[in-house]
Amino acid sequence: MAKLETNLIHEGEHFNPTRSVVTPIFQSATYHAGNDPEAYITAATSPKYPEFYHRHGNPTNSQIAAILAKLEKTEDALVFATGMAAISTSILSIVKPGDHIVTQHSLYSGTSLFFKEFLIPFGVQVTQVEQTDNEAFRAAIQEHTKLIYIETPSNPNLALTDLAYIGALGKEKGILTVVDNTFASPINQTPADFGVDIIVHSATKYLGGHSDLTAGVVCADTKWIETIWRRSIILGASLSPFDSWLLLRGLKTLSLRVQQINRNAQQLAEWLEKQPAIAKVNYIGLPSHPQHSLAQRQLRGFTGMISIEVKGQDEENAFQNAQKLINALQLFANAASLGGVESLIVHPASMWGSHHSDDQKKASGITKGMLRISVGIEHITDLIADFEQATQNL
Repeated sequence: MAKLETNLIHEGEHFNPTRSVVTPIFQSATYHAGNDPEAYITAATSPKYPEFYHRHGNPTNSQIAAILAKLEKTEDALVFATGMAAISTSILSIVKPGDHIVTQHSLYSGTSLFFKEFLIPFGVQVTQVEQTDNEAFRAAIQEHTKLIYIETPSNPNLALTDLAYIGALGKEKGILTVVDNTFASPINQTPADFGVDIIVHSATKYLGGHSDLTAGVVCADTKWIETIWRRSIILGASLSPFDSWLLLRGLKTLSLRVQQINRNAQQLAEWLEKQPAIAKVNYIGLPSHPQHSLAQRQLRGFTGMISIEVKGQDEENAFQNAQKLINALQLFANAASLGGVESLIVHPASMWGSHHSDDQKKASGITKGMLRISVGIEHITDLIADFEQATQNL
């Protein structure tokens, strides 16, 4: 059996019918039907058929799906135009009005908005619990619970949800489990190992890796991928041919990039923890993280995501110091998103200020002094030096 790095390069190559070493961009909305009516019917009705109509499938999309299904240890996968398209389409394939979802407080803001502004008005009940409390998930289950939705590590507070517990709970209760694996990537964590049913990603992040595309991915067994595909045909969030090609290119270096990012983040987190201007460092690779032992059990690497609390005399002063730090940094760009080759830093309370109430931010662990860092592949000496000069006047 081929190793992970080999699969990233060669899995799904049979979807490239040309002699080109690099899979070409299939910039076509539709494909010739030929003279065989039976073949045309097959193309029109088969899930993810790569050469019928772009909303149904694309040869490059099929190649990406083969790679990611192999990485996530699932039977199949499906790609979308954005991570939110992957998340929303998957959930809408599972629940209907009157159903109930158990989820956690700390979630990506787009997912939180989807629950609050779409699913609840749509008639779906949502119960949010503390993700570090296993028994809270069990206690929240109702007779009509159809889905347990989790995100681990969570955005932006980097708390962990116990995948083995959630996978076993879902199997015990006959409830589907879905995990957003964006922050970890399949290099660091494979939720299917713990019995989770469906894995979603914003492929805009680590999977693409170059901040030049938007995409989403769902990985699951064949039955659920076909179900989600049928819903996607109606909703229409197809990944464009060019973004598909960019994503395939990015996947080839995924393992190399993530391993370098893991090393950089570990060293930067260890350095930050010793700095007097920083009140707290949240990084799952640090022994000081309250769930470090869980991280060691369910992840192979500790990701490139760090959150820090900047010191201040009070909350407003911490906010001012956080802004000073952002403005003083030269290599860390103040920009949304994460998981690219370049290092980024954002102020979550500002970025999501209009999305969350004060109570929601508190429940998610978002403070005015918090900064979220996405570590890139630059040399670690330069990254530390950048923080060193930026913290001198705090």
